[in-house]
Amino acid sequence: MPVNMQQLYTEVCSEQNQPINPFIAEILSQTEEQELYASTLKLCGNNRLVQVQRVSDEDFLVLAQVLSKNSFITNLDLRYNRVTDNGAAHIATFLQNNSSVLCLNIMGNEIGTDGSEHITKALHRNTTLLSLRMTGDKIGNKGGMLFASMLQINSTLEELDLGDCDLGIQSLIALATVLLQNKTLKSLNLNRPIFYVMQEDTTVHLSEMLRVNSTLQELHLSKHEITDFGVQRLCDALHENHTLKYLNLSCNKITRDGVKYLAEVLKINKTLEILDLASNRMEDDGALYLAEAIYLYNRSLKALSVVSNNISGKGLQALAAAIKANNCLLYIYIWGNKINQEASMVWDLLSRMIGTCGFPDKGSFCNLDLHTLSLLKNNVIIK
Repeated sequence: MPVNMQQLYTEVCSEQNQPINPFIAEILSQTEEQELYASTLKLCGNNRLVQVQRVSDEDFLVLAQVLSKNSFITNLDLRYNRVTDNGAAHIATFLQNNSSVLCLNIMGNEIGTDGSEHITKALHRNTTLLSLRMTGDKIGNKGGMLFASMLQINSTLEELDLGDCDLGIQSLIALATVLLQNKTLKSLNLNRPIFYVMQEDTTVHLSEMLRVNSTLQELHLSKHEITDFGVQRLCDALHENHTLKYLNLSCNKITRDGVKYLAEVLKINKTLEILDLASNRMEDDGALYLAEAIYLYNRSLKALSVVSNNISGKGLQALAAAIKANNCLLYIYIWGNKINQEASMVWDLLSRMIGTCGFPDKGSFCNLDLHTLSLLKNNVIIK
């Protein structure tokens, strides 16, 4: 019979002379009410509807003792709280002693380089954690290096999110180098590193990693300052890679020439399922390259985002024709482009042929065979 977590939490707070956090007490109560053996404990501090008392370092120290008595919690979500480097030390101790938690989300806290050192040392020994999310925790270049060293030893972790962590060139290259040998990691988020000079050494190293890595299935490289040169190197690797399913290249500097390289990959690649090219510079010519690949060749891609790429009617109509011919592409996102009335009519006709379509005042949302075509934020009205 599992221990009553709310009651145990109250008792531990009393023993340690720690004030009860009403937010934690309420969530523990809700978790037990929803399901006796609930596997997820969500203590997210970013509730927009109700102001909550965010989890502090001291709060987590108490919580760790409560969780040590409950082996059924496998997913711990502590995003957007007030956990600092000191709290990260408590998390590290928890990870060394706990063998139940498989997924840990500590994104949006106040963890820095020192905190990352505590956590990576714990992951040298932990053999159960599968997923770690640290988006927005400013661990810096040194922290990234520590995670690269950890991946040389840890053979359990499958998902690592280091997006917006202020990683630098050195740590990105180190992570790419480690993944030449790592056979466990399946998902890696490296969004928004910090570059002080314009160069694409990191893209070159990541490309070489993709050429030989046969485990990684998901890679996020948003805001990497990637140009057409970098895309060409990535595409050279993707011609040989047969495992990557999700590639995020949003918010880079990719023009029609870079998209042409990607289109050539799509013509022969049979594993890539999600491609995010939002907020680049492909324009109509780039859209035409993609449309040709989708229309005539590719039948593996399931989701495509070309949001905010300065595409006008010509390119959007070509994409619509490609969608009509390809019944494998299930999701396409095209808002933020120059959708004129003619292109709107084409997409509207397509949606009527395949599914349903509704056009609100500020844009439109379409459902294609119970899947998604999103035209939001284009200020298009069809009557």
